[in-house]
Amino acid sequence: MSDVLAKDAIAAELARRPGWAYDGNVIERTFDRGNFNGSLAFVNAVAAAANRLDHHPDIALSWNEVTIRTSSHDVNGISPRDFALIDAIDKL
Repeated sequence: MSDVLAKDAIAAELARRPGWAYDGNVIERTFDRGNFNGSLAFVNAVAAAANRLDHHPDIALSWNEVTIRTSSHDVNGISPRDFALIDAIDKL
């Protein structure tokens, strides 16, 4: 089980990851992928990364945008697993 991170630790981690924001009990980011096919391909790549890490975010798909929201339900907050997922997504 992962440990829940304190708000100051979350802020420090987010400072190194532009574009991601802490919103209540989740970390989120919206990606512009230009069109529906780009968005769909990105969602599939995120799904593959999430499966490899066994940590699955909420994903909202629209025509040219994809919003990713992640949190660790097992600790009811943000854990190091969320930042591992964010790092994998940022490499896509």
